[in-house]
Amino acid sequence: MSRAADARLLLERIAAAYAPATLSSSLGAEDMVLTDMVAREGLPIEVFTLDTGRLHAETLELIGRVQAHYGLALRVVQPEPQAVVQYVTVHGRNAFYGSVEMRKRCCAIRKVEPLKRALEGKRAWITGLRREQSAARAGLRVAAFDTDLHIAKFNPLADWSGNDVWDYIRKNGVPTNPLHDRGYPSIGCEPCTRAVEPGADERSGRWWWEEEAKKECGLHVAAENRGQSPNAGFGAVGSAVALQNDLGFSGRMNLPAGKAETMEGQNRGVARAGEGA
Repeated sequence: MSRAADARLLLERIAAAYAPATLSSSLGAEDMVLTDMVAREGLPIEVFTLDTGRLHAETLELIGRVQAHYGLALRVVQPEPQAVVQYVTVHGRNAFYGSVEMRKRCCAIRKVEPLKRALEGKRAWITGLRREQSAARAGLRVAAFDTDLHIAKFNPLADWSGNDVWDYIRKNGVPTNPLHDRGYPSIGCEPCTRAVEPGADERSGRWWWEEEAKKECGLHVAAENRGQSPNAGFGAVGSAVALQNDLGFSGRMNLPAGKAETMEGQNRGVARAGEGA
């Protein structure tokens, strides 16, 4: 099967085995691919986006285009107004430029807390993360369990390349953010994102004033490393195996290092790990 067919099949199985499921969309290219798949297949998967209050005008305009194009009830989740007012009053509207701590505090208010509210009552969280996006995401798994948020997390495009994403978009007429055509491969809040040179790291335009290793907002910080399935107890691989077994996969599973082994072999490895625990 093609990567697109694999991703659609995974979405179908998530919808069936992990209802209610939700797709968190930044309205970036990858999330638009997944939104297109959900809408085309008529899958019972909610799609939501975080309106942080500092998004580009182009991003906000895309919300309306997505709703009109797909007839989709895109859920828009916003931060708590009181928390935003308090941060701005005490520290200043752009205090995030001052230190990593202040930037993370802003992200916690405008992104992390709204995300937690959006995921309440859900059994599966779907994202458009890809391994190729940054070195920090190189170990990304298709399936994991986030123990901080107590939810199964799926990344159907984990092994996709940027070319795979844009080939799908062009082939299927998927609406996208015009900022992508202006040198923004990754788009976040307007004051924290800038265009990058062709060939640069996809996320190098995010929080460009910080060290590369610190460039995450808190939504996806080492989720695959910190989390595991409560039923597996065998670390990251055990978590992935348990989740994929829930979805009925019995064939091959692609691992972050580019290796692949049968699910049967992985189950044997997990069993050995359990015996030695």
